[in-house]
Amino acid sequence: MLDAPKKAGAAKAMQGPPTDFQQHLKTLEAQGLLVRVDRPINKDTELHALVRWQFVGGIPEHQRRAFLFTNVHGSDGRKFDMPVVVGALAASSQIYALGMGRPVEEIEAAWSQAIANPIPPVRVTAAPCQEVVVTGDDLRGPGKGLAALPVPISTPGYDVAPYLTATLVVTRDPETGIRNVGTYRGQLKATDRLGVRMGTRIGGAGGYLHWLKHRKAKTPMPVAFAIGASPVMMFTGPMKLPLDLDEMAVAGGLAGAPIRTVKCITVDLDVPADAEIVIEGLIDPELLEPEAPFGESHGHIALEEFNMSMQVTAITHKRKPVFASIISEVTPSESSLVKRLAYEPMYLVHLRDRLGIKGVRRVVMHEPLSNLRKTIFVQCAHGMPRSEVWRALSGAATLLADCGKICIAVSEDIDPTNTDAVFWSLGYRANPVDDLHVMPYRARGHGPKTGLRENDSTLMIDATLKVPGPPLALPTREFMEGAKRIWEELKLPPLTPQAPWHGYSLGEWGDDWETFAQRAVKGEWEANGRDQFARRRGGINPELPVREVEGKK
Repeated sequence: MLDAPKKAGAAKAMQGPPTDFQQHLKTLEAQGLLVRVDRPINKDTELHALVRWQFVGGIPEHQRRAFLFTNVHGSDGRKFDMPVVVGALAASSQIYALGMGRPVEEIEAAWSQAIANPIPPVRVTAAPCQEVVVTGDDLRGPGKGLAALPVPISTPGYDVAPYLTATLVVTRDPETGIRNVGTYRGQLKATDRLGVRMGTRIGGAGGYLHWLKHRKAKTPMPVAFAIGASPVMMFTGPMKLPLDLDEMAVAGGLAGAPIRTVKCITVDLDVPADAEIVIEGLIDPELLEPEAPFGESHGHIALEEFNMSMQVTAITHKRKPVFASIISEVTPSESSLVKRLAYEPMYLVHLRDRLGIKGVRRVVMHEPLSNLRKTIFVQCAHGMPRSEVWRALSGAATLLADCGKICIAVSEDIDPTNTDAVFWSLGYRANPVDDLHVMPYRARGHGPKTGLRENDSTLMIDATLKVPGPPLALPTREFMEGAKRIWEELKLPPLTPQAPWHGYSLGEWGDDWETFAQRAVKGEWEANGRDQFARRRGGINPELPVREVEGKK
């Protein structure tokens, strides 16, 4: 079991976002959040599989770490001087927060502030990402170009090649000049060629929209892959920002200072000057080539499709770079946590502030296996009008085209991160005839293309508490807390309480029953028996509620 992260230096680490990726790695190591692996590791068969275990091996999120591999080789026997890091962006909420330079609870406000107040980048003439420049014949030949980079295979046994995953892909609208930065995968095809996949679905990639304009004009599309930029810059790639909003300016808003950029060597694009590695090139505007199979973030293997072909024109990097990769595929994963910590606050702001639904307490996107997009839970205040519950469900289902296929509203006593509690709420608080609505004509969204129809649909369920109910049948809080102290005194296995772990009232609990319960724990149960004996009646059937007969409220 991994040790708990170190407390010392935490305040210092939160003084501001790191401006350099390797600075971020040093902070993670100082906080006990980075595991350094010096033994030989095969990047093609072992590296990602090893890190994957912390997501599928029952390890709690707070114990996940970044892994820095310093002794990397490939299945062909090639050894790499460049280390590889996985999990350094978002293996856990704490790692993500360190990259943001602020506590987790302040992330929502930070994104809102940065989007509302972007800070444009500033161009420099000399940059760390261009300390080493590889062009021309140095890109071609055994072990050269892309083959010189220790790019891991993400899903050994299914992926057809090593893939670039922790990417910032820069393109520019050829008509408006507006820049877009997205996170897209890149398949190594040759030492100087990449296969590039940019999402074409509704709500998909800004880079794809740029390519459509280049295809119409029959002009190659300049493109640059940046790897290992500052975390706040990396976090903007998966965000669904408006197409006319520069991600680099939003990253500047997060950092509180302009992001340093530099002009590429061979294409007319600006990239983060402090990135570890930059791969420049041109994407063919007409010819596509088969790409994949590859383990996708929706949790299935993306099968072979025709996608873009990129001719690499330059690779630049720091003198001593670190290659960054991310864990994706089946969730939970690093890529899903990056999205969750940004999307959930975005949804909450949309429902509570933009739509004015003040009773919304929390929005949770279901992460395990379903990758956030398919299922959204909306936590609502007790007594929230049903019309507002349905407005919240509709708002959650329609904010993004590829998110919210299933939206479920629960009351504020239900922890929406506990799916068992959600199912309990569905079982006891939802009547399918009245509380379920199916809305047709939904886009398919992010997922495997096999066997799907052109359109999907949306399911919305109101599983909130609509009438008062009897208390939850667990000992009340004071008795559970007292028992927990005894448990710990006996040095029994550590507890990880998951709500609900104590009983509480759901509205149908009168003073008389409270008196009975207090007598019972004091050993005065016989007084309750005398009280109930005095209230005997004839001429009625068993299981008739007392309050219906006695008329008590």
